[in-house]
Amino acid sequence: MSDDSLSEAKTPILHASNVAQRVRSGERVLTILDDLALHVHGGESVAILGSSGSGKSTLLGLLAGLDTPSEGDIQLFGESLNALDEDGRARLRAGQVGFVFQNFQLLPTLTALENVLLPQELAPSGDDEQRARTWLTRVGLGERLGHLPKQLSGGEQQRVAVARAFVSHPRLVFADEPTGNLDRATGAHIIDLLFELNQEMGTTLILVTHDHALARRCGRCLRLDEGRLQTMSHDEVAS
Repeated sequence: MSDDSLSEAKTPILHASNVAQRVRSGERVLTILDDLALHVHGGESVAILGSSGSGKSTLLGLLAGLDTPSEGDIQLFGESLNALDEDGRARLRAGQVGFVFQNFQLLPTLTALENVLLPQELAPSGDDEQRARTWLTRVGLGERLGHLPKQLSGGEQQRVAVARAFVSHPRLVFADEPTGNLDRATGAHIIDLLFELNQEMGTTLILVTHDHALARRCGRCLRLDEGRLQTMSHDEVAS
């Protein structure tokens, strides 16, 4: 293991402390997250479980710097997201963070190849198109490069999304219900693909999911309950 890898293994790649998220609804203030803490080290795979409406997707958006918390601090790669504006947070994510969403989030007017190329516009290199082609081939879509999303099945669209997430060799990938819109067999294939890439590249995975089979594949399982995270054993996830 390199010195950089050892340092990253000791220092959290992501650290959240005293995080709260409150929203106003009419005369009421709703607390979605409350005094939440989390640390994740490089190379980990972490599943976040919770009932519908528990705030899992809200938490993921905060951890990724897509939104800002009402209270508390979130540090990503050692930098406080609170200290950065929206452009600064985008620059921090560029080339270092990938996303996989339940609804795929592919641009409908772009081909599979063009969708995978999108993240590289923020951190371009000389071999962007070849890398995109290589990743689409790796996820089994080497013959579908020129197809639009509407010409692909749900499973194929999610494989495009996985290729897009990993094409820049990110240090961290966030996945929000990555198997939520897929049938069991296709979902299992996507799970295998995510963990194959996690193991091969050492990419840190943070997954929000209802899928207990997916959660059990992760090294650590957490449940979001009443705005706070609680550690779960794999036996508890299985029950």
